[in-house]
Amino acid sequence: MADALTRFLFEYAPVRGGIVQLEETWQAIQSHADYPAPLKRVLGELLAAAALLTSNIKFEGSLVLQLHGDGPVRLIVVEVTSDRTLRATAKWTGEVPADTLAAMLGHGRFVMTLDQSKAGKQNYQGIVPLEGQTTAEVLAHYMQTSEQLDTRIFLAASDARVAGMMLQRMPDQQGMDHDAWNRATILADTLKPEELLQVPANDLLMRLFHEETLRRFEQEPLAFACSCSRDKVAGMLQSLGREEIDSILAEQGEVEIACDFCGHQYRFDAVDATQLFVDSMVPQPGETRH
Repeated sequence: MADALTRFLFEYAPVRGGIVQLEETWQAIQSHADYPAPLKRVLGELLAAAALLTSNIKFEGSLVLQLHGDGPVRLIVVEVTSDRTLRATAKWTGEVPADTLAAMLGHGRFVMTLDQSKAGKQNYQGIVPLEGQTTAEVLAHYMQTSEQLDTRIFLAASDARVAGMMLQRMPDQQGMDHDAWNRATILADTLKPEELLQVPANDLLMRLFHEETLRRFEQEPLAFACSCSRDKVAGMLQSLGREEIDSILAEQGEVEIACDFCGHQYRFDAVDATQLFVDSMVPQPGETRH
């Protein structure tokens, strides 16, 4: 089963949706950390949700979903880019309860960020308290409160793959089948997690909505990729300051940074660290240093 997003809409009704199924991407993300089973499930669900949310957003840059909390799970973050690449990571301490999101995260919030800075466009960020017992409920609450869109999200995660389906009710238009939303959600509620994980997207649509007239768009491939680089790590070290870096070098002999998303190791010895701050001291045109 190829990693892909399948978008669709009801031809004569104000309903649109998407199905995402991820296997290789999910395996790559799992290979970089030994996540506790309850956390791994939520991370996988948020990964599928992020891909779904891009199905109806035209943007250049990245969409970042974050769950923050003060419980055993401190942070879950997923990023999907306009190039249809994904990465994800999480931070936790101690034992993670196999319970609701509230039990995992404690007092938390959901944050959605649309970063278009590289395209010279304004960034957008929405923040809401955690409302709901599941990842799908949190996402649906966000869409209703922030976007004013009736949204139903169905998510499933296993060790092998993750998947999701989203339905959204669009503004009614004259001549549209206004009862289609009710029919679509009733039919979608019959969907079982194992079907979402194992049945190809087009077959799922046929099973659920064979009596509806659907327009299906060409599948969009998805893949894991990490945007970390030595230059980005160098910039982060420069921001810490020479004194902090020197203290790490004195204690450890080198500065070692591992990317939280892909696990890649970046090492800076004393020569590398000196060069960082030599470069940062080079005067720019028209700049005078004393």
